[in-house]
Amino acid sequence: LGHTGGTLDKLEAIPGVSTEIDEAGFRKIVEETGTAIVAASNRTAPADRRLYAVRDITGTVESIDLIVASILSKKLAAGLGALVLDVKCGSGAFMTGMEEAKALANSLVETANGAGCPTVALITDMNQPLAPSAGNALEVAEVMRALTGAVDARWVDLALTLGSELLVMAGVEETSGVARDRLRGALRSGEAAARFDAMVAALGGPAEFSARWQSCLPAANVVREVAAPVAGQVAAIDGHVIGMAVVRLGGGRMRDGDRIDPSVGFSDVLPLGAEVAKGDPLARLHAADDAAADAAERAFLSAVSIGVADDAGPLVMGRIG
Repeated sequence: LGHTGGTLDKLEAIPGVSTEIDEAGFRKIVEETGTAIVAASNRTAPADRRLYAVRDITGTVESIDLIVASILSKKLAAGLGALVLDVKCGSGAFMTGMEEAKALANSLVETANGAGCPTVALITDMNQPLAPSAGNALEVAEVMRALTGAVDARWVDLALTLGSELLVMAGVEETSGVARDRLRGALRSGEAAARFDAMVAALGGPAEFSARWQSCLPAANVVREVAAPVAGQVAAIDGHVIGMAVVRLGGGRMRDGDRIDPSVGFSDVLPLGAEVAKGDPLARLHAADDAAADAAERAFLSAVSIGVADDAGPLVMGRIG
């Protein structure tokens, strides 16, 4: 959606997966696997399905009123007993400033609580990409590395923080520390990967996806490094510019009906504060052809400032609710 891409597009980068599931199918998958990520339908939040598409193509993705309506319509329609929201703040977010992020978080929490759903929102930093990849299949790859124990990244830490909040709110655990240990254990034991595998297969994707995801995900025709033009530290990253570069590569929609190329984007993006020499790779670029790669490389270099980096701020910047 907009420069960030949509969750469903990312999930459907897995071959065979379809999130177009009717209510009966949705219930069946949840009963069998314990989890499901599905699209709005003609029976579940039907108005949001139309509004979601309209936001995407009319440049109103950042509207607080429409964001609140879109997010909460689906959650409330599903009958949640508790909800934890991650509200992004920074150059890569819809809400670039703290006051905007607080306004959105407050609106979400007040509306959801008013509808009878206990809700908390964490405001989290998005002044650099949360994960070192941007692009549908490339982001799925990051998820699979975490689920299979290959990485212990910044975004995994945030997922554990959000999950522990939810376990406490739902009454599953009494403290966030115990809840966090439980979630970490699910990652280490392979339980989380097995649960994801079951959902992927139920949605039409490959069986045992976590064991063979590297051979299943689509790969771009052109893969090359984006080199640092000067030496120094990665001082700033404009996530909006990088996100729009992914869209123009084909990883998002410029207009209704555009086909998504799930293979394109950026991977191995260096974090803020990383030291580079001239010519060192800042990221790896994935594109359909050389012309698209050239344009995306120019966009990426315009989004990254190299100089002296400030100390990184906290990942969780605030809590509402």
